[in-house]
Amino acid sequence: MAKPGNFNPEIHVRDFRAQYENVRVGSDDLISLDGRKTESLNGKWNFMPDPLEYVLRGAWYREDRYDDKGREKPCDFDFESWPLMKVPACWNMERSDLFLYESMGTYFRTFGYRKHSDDERVFLYFKGAIYRTYVFLNGEPIAMHDGGSTPFAVEITGRVKDQNRLIVAVDASRRDDRVPMTNSDWFYYGGIYRDVLFVRTGRTVIKDWFVRLVPGSGYKKIAIDAEVDGVLDGKGRFSIPELGIEKEIEFKGGKASAVIDASPELWSPENPKLYDTELEYDTDKVSSRIGFREFKVVGNDIMLNGKSRFLNGICVHEDHIKLGKSTNDDVIRETIRVAKEELHATFLRLAHYPHSQRFAEIADEMGIMLWEEIPVYWAIDFTNPVTMADAKNQLSELIKRDRNRASIMIWSVGNENPDTDERFAFMSGLAEHARSLDPTRAISAACLVDEVGEKIDDRLASKLDIIGINEYYGWYDPDFSKLGRVLKNSNPDKPVIITEVGAGARSGNHGTEDMLWTEEFQEAFYKKQIAEISACRFIKGMSPWILIDFRAERRFNKYQEGFNRKGLIDSDRKTKKKAFYVLSAFYEELQK
Repeated sequence: MAKPGNFNPEIHVRDFRAQYENVRVGSDDLISLDGRKTESLNGKWNFMPDPLEYVLRGAWYREDRYDDKGREKPCDFDFESWPLMKVPACWNMERSDLFLYESMGTYFRTFGYRKHSDDERVFLYFKGAIYRTYVFLNGEPIAMHDGGSTPFAVEITGRVKDQNRLIVAVDASRRDDRVPMTNSDWFYYGGIYRDVLFVRTGRTVIKDWFVRLVPGSGYKKIAIDAEVDGVLDGKGRFSIPELGIEKEIEFKGGKASAVIDASPELWSPENPKLYDTELEYDTDKVSSRIGFREFKVVGNDIMLNGKSRFLNGICVHEDHIKLGKSTNDDVIRETIRVAKEELHATFLRLAHYPHSQRFAEIADEMGIMLWEEIPVYWAIDFTNPVTMADAKNQLSELIKRDRNRASIMIWSVGNENPDTDERFAFMSGLAEHARSLDPTRAISAACLVDEVGEKIDDRLASKLDIIGINEYYGWYDPDFSKLGRVLKNSNPDKPVIITEVGAGARSGNHGTEDMLWTEEFQEAFYKKQIAEISACRFIKGMSPWILIDFRAERRFNKYQEGFNRKGLIDSDRKTKKKAFYVLSAFYEELQK
């Protein structure tokens, strides 16, 4: 087909995004950040909403300002004159006119570079941008990434100059083939909402390292696997000084594995012991504080370090009344403190997408167990290989990012999808993939009850280690008596966690316990649920929905006003509802 012969051919192009597929990056491109000195590119960037995606469609990133004879052409962009936007931040929270904006936003900034060594390699590392991200450096496309909550890296060695022009286009639009898809039950923020880093390494870079206690070793063996890029064959050094470990490990073809005798003090919520751990190879070095514990399933029991545990937990969304989906250490620490010290929880389900990497790092330090999951949520396109590739890549990026964190006990491959043949194949594939990346943790998913048979019966359970069940008897289904029948009719051969259960209440709205949306109704609901759940032999944990009220775009009655009000704490993160104290008393009794 002949190309249009006019001077603005981009107006005729429909599939203008396809040309950027050749710079797609994913889990194979990640590098480890552990212990590295990095340089921040956070701050004020120039920003403009770009709903027609002209940075792509019209190739604005080329900054093509002159014709072949040097004559200036009129341009529709002027990056340096655009308003400033904070990075990291959700654009929804920075400008009121962008509160409901769900399309492309284009960011611009410059940065300088001076080489520190002749063999230096340099990378850009993005910790999170919602949802699809395109990166352009000095007029060239260098990366495209899918996944709003997992990190990505792109090497820019040889492309970086003394002075550089960086353009990042972030597409927050919803599409049916993506993960998550178009319909969800949380606020869909947009923007570069986590850190952007400039990373320098030597000629060799440690891409990944996985350190853990060997399951079934009697807590007396530590294993390490590592992968490098650069010099692929040689000897490295692995050390844990407090345990007297300093071992030479051999790399062949860029990979190394070793098992080392050791007797570490075990990590638990009651004793969150961490060890300074380091891997050095060729010109590179990574380090982290790592804990060692063994988490496994035996029949209907959940075992941590050989002792049966009930996971007394709560669900948490990464949503803040002022910050949106962005967060910081103070917010994370206070969330964990309230959950652990005031609610007496030992377990958090981080819903419904990967939260900040700092959450798991701080959970390691403060001592609380975690469930982490990817947003395979509701009506995902289970027949689409593009969707499967997206989900699999996000799962890989999450596990590679966080598998050195002792606090993480469970990887979840999804939430609330129906038991169909297509879904079974899709979710089974994800479960198997998660297990191949990390055989030391339990694999789960938040499943739905078989409402016809009134029992826990999901084919996916055969692929899981722990069965997650979301149930709202007494709320969405007003007939609370069904819960008793479901539990009586069920006989799973694995432990069950009630991954969601809850009722809405507007903080400060009072009435009788029969009135919806009152604190009294929510309080009575929790009392009934706890009585039924605690008497069931195969339920080994619960994470009610949810700790804190959060924004949700489909919830607009007079009590919700754009928020899911099932939180035990108001969206102000201070005001506790009456049901908070019911669950707190139950969890405190469990710990005695």
